[in-house]
Amino acid sequence: MNLARLLRPELIKLEMETQNPPQEEPPLPRERYIWRVKEEALLELAQLVEAGGRTGSVGKLHTDLLSREKKASTGLVRGIAVPHVRTIHAKELLFAFARSSRGLEFDCLDGQPAHLFFVIVAPPYDDAQYLKIYKQMAVAFQTTDVREAFLKAKDEGEVIRAMRLMGD
Repeated sequence: MNLARLLRPELIKLEMETQNPPQEEPPLPRERYIWRVKEEALLELAQLVEAGGRTGSVGKLHTDLLSREKKASTGLVRGIAVPHVRTIHAKELLFAFARSSRGLEFDCLDGQPAHLFFVIVAPPYDDAQYLKIYKQMAVAFQTTDVREAFLKAKDEGEVIRAMRLMGD
């Protein structure tokens, strides 16, 4: 599957607004701190996906992304997170990309911050395509070149070109 065809400029955010907040006094337990960051990041990502115009309520999409995240973290390794959900609030499969240069605490498997966010939102009946995309991304990110292309992209066109590196 050509992932670059799924990604449109309005579904790309080159720099997320969400940031890791400073720790409070007394500091929050790590798990609560991470959830605070995740809630804000997932809201920003839900708003990005909603910009594609093929979802229902951004609030309900945010709730669905949070519910999915509670089952298991979608923070992977090497700064990559793939928040994904099948939901009745998606009219078709949507794919979005956002980057956080500073990195966000997202409970990644390797304990490192997430910099690259690939969001997959699909209707509940779209299992095959949804899983195929997830698998293709996992294979593609085993090479450093693909990851670096996303980190260095200066505009939406460069992000879409980086998607082409993921192959079919």
